[in-house]
Amino acid sequence: MQISVWEKESFYDHKDVIITGSGFVGLWSAYYLKQKYPRLRIAIIDRGVIPTGASTRNAGFACFGSLTELADDAIRMSEAGMLELVEMRYRGIKRIRKVFSKKQIEYKSSGGYELITRKDNESVESITEKIDWLNNALADIIKDKPVFRLADKKIDRFGFRHIDHLIENKLEGVLHSGKLCEELLRLVQSLGVTVLPATAMLAYENYGKQIRIITNHKIDLSCDQLLICTNGFAKELLPALDVVPARGQVLVTAPIDGLKIKGAFHFDEGFYYFRNLGNRVLLGGARNKAFEEEHTSEMVTTEKIQQELERYLSEVILPGIPYRVAYRWSGIMGLGSEKMPIVRELTPNVFCAVRMSGMGVALAPVIGEKVCKIMRG
Repeated sequence: MQISVWEKESFYDHKDVIITGSGFVGLWSAYYLKQKYPRLRIAIIDRGVIPTGASTRNAGFACFGSLTELADDAIRMSEAGMLELVEMRYRGIKRIRKVFSKKQIEYKSSGGYELITRKDNESVESITEKIDWLNNALADIIKDKPVFRLADKKIDRFGFRHIDHLIENKLEGVLHSGKLCEELLRLVQSLGVTVLPATAMLAYENYGKQIRIITNHKIDLSCDQLLICTNGFAKELLPALDVVPARGQVLVTAPIDGLKIKGAFHFDEGFYYFRNLGNRVLLGGARNKAFEEEHTSEMVTTEKIQQELERYLSEVILPGIPYRVAYRWSGIMGLGSEKMPIVRELTPNVFCAVRMSGMGVALAPVIGEKVCKIMRG
């Protein structure tokens, strides 16, 4: 494609920073760079027409982890590592609420719950013990009333079947992921950030003190610093990184009269998650039923996972209640051998902020600020 001198000296002009990936991490990174260094010339490129991947294809949870998930994380990565992640997620959610109004992003302080069944081999005593341990561990991070509590009396209120225990977290919330992404886009553009959608970075190379970026339009871009924020797709550009794509599938029902569930819900260490979307049910997960098949960057839904989601919907969430599925979709998360995000300089003036492990909504504001400090030193 031939470009005009006007395009070359504006949209495609040399930039101080180019960010690839216009999801939550890329947008928050641009926001903090512009906030702290307003004269920086910044461009965000993304291969999608709109941000896709995980940022606009998740469940819209503003959470920092369920009880059994955090207990498992403490075993896998140490209690200190788990608490560090929780603190980042909690600060991220507070940051979102500070920058945007509830109305802008449809944020609701809905409260959250974790569902426990007999198959989880959790007695009331063991659950109470975990609740006490985690509430004490979180006391210095979340200076509020105890975070978790047993709420078995609410099981009947929600109409669940085959559920033995319910653990409540009043600090959890929900939001509209699409509107949060839209508001972030508007915000960074108002600060002077150039956004180039449908522009994929195929490769990059250092030449002199600058970085040359080869795109799918056969238009070379250049910058002083490059930041890669492609999360689940990072392996395509950075094959050596410990990042694996993981597909998360979701469905949403048509409106249901008299829907009982209100709030955000987790099951099976967070592998299943659902919430009410007005009077509709949004349900996602079940990736643990087909780990190998779901380690993919192919953004489609599969019969196996969708059937499992519908089974759970009809047997546990809406027993005896007729429903119709109105939407189905999938998004791609970035996982790895551990949950801590990768935020670092890879080679001189090439940085990455990836592997959000399905918690990009909450982590992105903190990770964006962190990578800003690393880049500008």
